Amino acid sequence: MSSQVRHLASLIDFHRLWNVFLVPMLIERYPGSEGIELVRQHIKGHLGSLSAQWTVELDTFEDSTPHGTQTFSNMVATLDPAARRRLVLACHYDSKYFPRDDQGRAYVGATDSAVPCSMMLELVRSLDKELTKLKDKKLDLTLQLLFLDGEEALVSWTPTDSLYGSRHLAERMARTKHPGGSSSTTLIDSVDLFLLLDLLGVAKPLFLNHFKNTARWFNRLVGIEKRLHKLGLLQLHPLEVTYFNGDTHYGPIEDDHVPFLRKGVPILHLISTPFPRVWHTMEDKAENLHPPTIENLCKILSIFVAEYLGL
Repeated sequence: MSSQVRHLASLIDFHRLWNVFLVPMLIERYPGSEGIELVRQHIKGHLGSLSAQWTVELDTFEDSTPHGTQTFSNMVATLDPAARRRLVLACHYDSKYFPRDDQGRAYVGATDSAVPCSMMLELVRSLDKELTKLKDKKLDLTLQLLFLDGEEALVSWTPTDSLYGSRHLAERMARTKHPGGSSSTTLIDSVDLFLLLDLLGVAKPLFLNHFKNTARWFNRLVGIEKRLHKLGLLQLHPLEVTYFNGDTHYGPIEDDHVPFLRKGVPILHLISTPFPRVWHTMEDKAENLHPPTIENLCKILSIFVAEYLGL
């Protein structure tokens, strides 16, 4: 077992995560901007290059906003659309709009949420061979990636000015029949677990369990972190540092999981609590990220996904 863990951890290529996936995303990418279209093509292009041949769909729609009608586009990538059950990894790829500061700097939302997007791309790139084999087996369980648009409020956070993409996609999935299920099964019914990543990338993050009904999956992450530490596979991770604390329950935070939670989907919400000090400031940029932590988290998530899917 330890040899398999070592092998999977070794597949994570941090230089690729940072230089190939992350750096091109560190631009203004608020809904409707030129930047978000560039990032959309960036994500789509890398998913399209994988041997596993993901099915990638754009969920494009219009919604009313404080600035009038706005167009949004979620990206939905599914390894095997016919599989009856899905492990879903999700993040948002839009950035919040802020005017440029007096130095001409743009807000790029590194932790919020360019790093989670990059981690998801690196995870499926590192596991490409294993996921190709899984897809070829035509099993009951598959992996789905959601890159959600319009998470951020365009003006101020309200039930209608926030979570545009996740609200739309949850409703759409609840109405759409599953191609591989019974006549009464919808796409929302197929979600085994919805794992949402947000506000990742700073040193010494703390993740608490937000939902008691998914505590066993959160505790899996606790155990994986301990195993990787014991094997010496985590960087700058002294014994007293733990990212995942399974002993403390924390109340839910409003984020892209909420529309899915309201439809009965089991949620695992990985968000740094308290929020990083750079949250919604011009300091949420590459210089304030902590590369060893990002690599460590990517390794932990890779093992979690591999074990969940039985790779």
